[in-house]
Amino acid sequence: MKKVLTLTLLAFLLLGACEKEENRTATHYQTRNRVIALPNDGKTGNSTYLFALAVGHSGKDCKGCMTIDGKLVHINCMGSGDDCLNTASVQLQQVGTDVTATTTDTFDLTSEDFFLMPDRSLNYTDEKGNRIFLNIPGQMAYRDTATLQFTFTGLFFSETAAYSNN
Repeated sequence: MKKVLTLTLLAFLLLGACEKEENRTATHYQTRNRVIALPNDGKTGNSTYLFALAVGHSGKDCKGCMTIDGKLVHINCMGSGDDCLNTASVQLQQVGTDVTATTTDTFDLTSEDFFLMPDRSLNYTDEKGNRIFLNIPGQMAYRDTATLQFTFTGLFFSETAAYSNN
């Protein structure tokens, strides 16, 4: 009986390890770069969303992404790539066609006073059940000195992803 159970578990492990790469990529894309609507707290009347972002790259081959005090440096979990999974609670504001996102948490993205945001297209299901994308153009966001929050500007919605998310 033990042999049958062991062989069955081994078979399931092997089948899982042989998953097709295209299926893994599609799942990776949908789960790692997303917008998730959070329940409204009722106090402010503003809806809060969770951004799940895969960002950053290895410092091993990086010659430096940012200049700080005249030196090129690498900072983990910022910029191009998808090595780190970051989350941030945000409130979206739209005035006309201008969409911005302001963080509501203080240190979820980083403890630095800046965040190097790469181009990202976040998978999103709108209130009507349509799958769309919230696109964030690459930008250097600086922490507001009074609120300690980041604001990302130039966001836009589209039916297809505007960025490749690498």
